[in-house]
Amino acid sequence: MNIPAELKYTKDHEWVKIEGDTATVGITDFAQKELGDIVYVEVETLDQTLAKDEVFGTVEAVKTVSDLFLPLSGEIVEFNEALETAPENVNTDPYGDGWMIKVKFSDASEVDGLLSSEQYRELIGA
Repeated sequence: MNIPAELKYTKDHEWVKIEGDTATVGITDFAQKELGDIVYVEVETLDQTLAKDEVFGTVEAVKTVSDLFLPLSGEIVEFNEALETAPENVNTDPYGDGWMIKVKFSDASEVDGLLSSEQYRELIGA
């Protein structure tokens, strides 16, 4: 199970990479394995400002559709458009080419509420 130590995580199985006041967000290796083959990623919240834990999009796999929850309050400033034609990137490279959005976050204190790689490992029992 790939759980990079430099990233932060949520209980909803998303990873967060903090760079200045911007966070890159995707789903974890564990989540993509649980979902199975991902066939579609939908994000219709580009350029919108949302609160932490609001739904920012959905990921559709062969067997289910799952909501994606925003890990930090802020404005969604970028969507990984490559996922429109290659949603399988989420399966093959969840922490790289499979990233989903970038958020300019508005409350840095929320970062402290995210899980460390060790805490996430405990959460999923890895």
